[in-house]
Amino acid sequence: MEANSNSAVPLCTPYKLGRFELTHRIVFPALTRNRSQNNTPQPHVTEYYSQRATNGGLVISEAAAASDISKECPNLPGIWNEEQVEAWKPVVKGVHEKGGVFFCQIWHSGRLSVPTISALFFSGLGWSTRPDDQVYEKPTPLPLKSDKIPCIVNDFRIAARNAIKAGFDGIEINASSGGYLIDEFMNDQIHGRTDEYDESIEDRCRLALEIVEAMANEIGADKIGIKLSPFDGKKDSNSEALATYMANELSKRGVLYLHVMEPRETANRSLLPIRKAFKGTLIASGGYGKSDGDKAIEENYADLISFGRMFLANPDLPKRFEVNAPLNKYNRSTFYTNDPIIGYTDYPSLEVAS
Repeated sequence: MEANSNSAVPLCTPYKLGRFELTHRIVFPALTRNRSQNNTPQPHVTEYYSQRATNGGLVISEAAAASDISKECPNLPGIWNEEQVEAWKPVVKGVHEKGGVFFCQIWHSGRLSVPTISALFFSGLGWSTRPDDQVYEKPTPLPLKSDKIPCIVNDFRIAARNAIKAGFDGIEINASSGGYLIDEFMNDQIHGRTDEYDESIEDRCRLALEIVEAMANEIGADKIGIKLSPFDGKKDSNSEALATYMANELSKRGVLYLHVMEPRETANRSLLPIRKAFKGTLIASGGYGKSDGDKAIEENYADLISFGRMFLANPDLPKRFEVNAPLNKYNRSTFYTNDPIIGYTDYPSLEVAS
């Protein structure tokens, strides 16, 4: 659905995302915030997401671990047990009461996993500390054994079921870069396997697609999105071929949306081949501002645009874009602290600011 050319603000035009009627094209994406003690959302998490929910707006939760072997640290949320499901319910309710559409991002942190938790599948993954001088070391991770891969796929399937049980409208699979498990399989620069998941693009994408299929069988492909960042970080040797292959395969499986991170430093329109290959909704991300976001929508380059740090600091960002209001500046030093208020729920809205 293309934006109405008569609209003064293309980002503020409606869009139909599957069965969801969105009132604007501005997405609040998954952002790690480190405020979920014991891997369980707390009451301040409810306030945080409710502040950023709008009637007909898409909100994506920060990455929730698919199992207790995939959590990166104790303050990141999970979605693998009943206690977490119950804790997510008021968070989801808060977004729904504002009329928002809420998807749960699900991940496996791969080589970033905590060593003591990951002992079943990995050896020495994550960061460890030497008590004498407190110098951080990153041990060399060992490959995931082939016979353990079905367990990982099943973890994602159960996590999807739990997310729907918690009330989420759908899920987003985190297959982006950063040392996370799915990207480790897809990217030939960090891959290094010698089994059925090895060298070809088809084999390297096998795990991602097995996870998609397992989750689709559990909750339906129309409730699934996936996030990729093929052009960011340590890139695959042929990022465009990898991304377009995934786009085609995801289209065949009826996935609702594809969320792609573009490099902030480039304007080379890297999503054009993906746009042609993928038949569902395309969400673009990567340092967008209002003007280039409007242009992307107006030119049908993408269907929706996600705004991370900008939305973090401006809970009412869609309204600010609509009326061309000034924006709060984000405070980078508070992105990953554990404070339940400062840098989390204390960014003012227009009403408070005025």
